[in-house]
Amino acid sequence: MNPFQYTRSSAATAAIQSLVREPQAHLLAGGTNLIDLIKMGVVLPDRLVDINPLPLKTIEKTANGSLRIGALATNSEVADHPLVLQDYPLLSLAINAGASPQLRNMATVGGNMMQRTRCNYFFDTAMPCNKRTPGSGCGALEGYNRMHALFGASDHCIAVNPSDMNVAMVALDAVVHIKGPKGERMIPFGEFHRLPGDRPEKDNTLERTELITAVELPAKAAAFKDHVHYLKVRDRTSYAFALVSVAAALSMDGSMISEARLAMGGVAHKPWRLPVAEAFLKGKPASETTFKQAAELAMQGAKAYQYNKFKLTLAPNAILQALKTASA
Repeated sequence: MNPFQYTRSSAATAAIQSLVREPQAHLLAGGTNLIDLIKMGVVLPDRLVDINPLPLKTIEKTANGSLRIGALATNSEVADHPLVLQDYPLLSLAINAGASPQLRNMATVGGNMMQRTRCNYFFDTAMPCNKRTPGSGCGALEGYNRMHALFGASDHCIAVNPSDMNVAMVALDAVVHIKGPKGERMIPFGEFHRLPGDRPEKDNTLERTELITAVELPAKAAAFKDHVHYLKVRDRTSYAFALVSVAAALSMDGSMISEARLAMGGVAHKPWRLPVAEAFLKGKPASETTFKQAAELAMQGAKAYQYNKFKLTLAPNAILQALKTASA
């Protein structure tokens, strides 16, 4: 392990200034992903800046009726919070599908958003990986790519975002609050993570010297609270990353779908929203025929690789099942 300095910050401005001064400084929150990366030599920090003392753990309603979740609230705290269970149960389902209870007790909302891919080529420093070492190549392209992307990949990277929480957040139209040296800004959750393109080393649109302070769930997303489901298909039911996951949320008027929210995990470099399928579902009857058509539309543009071709069948079947369960 690379020797590093350790400091604690009790103010957001102090943590941000540490990032400004030291290019190899990293923020430490729950550490459930970062510590593994340090141990494996993927991340070599000169300094860890512990931000746990920052007052960013609050979960509360805002004046406009939205729910603001502090970036340092743990996954367990969010999943079990009465306001989340009442108005945004899809988020609770997705979080509880991720990792183990022990990890959810440590992992934070901001850290979950920032976690890196679980691609084996990224974690193995002896293998080529453009995400870890830009310009070295993508070992997964011609290698063992069973867990890899169907959508939005490039010749530089076919890795996927590993988070379950992120899939629900994008489906619920969450907004990310950010603070940096230039002040504060907000990013729609669907624009926070990015596709690999020719810069796969950059997972998201956060600047290196910026800090996530909160995530806000809009009040209108609570309209979907009665008809939601998060389906995660994985190799084992305990502590495994998704082969394919689906977050489905429907607003129903009797047997008709008034509006739909649909997103997938395990299929792209970012949580993958399905706007074409959402638009198709609006005003349609909640039937198996409707859901099958929506699943077919959702798969437009999918591209598989040697070892993940099974996802071309698994993914639409998962969408179909998630929609059936959510509508019931």
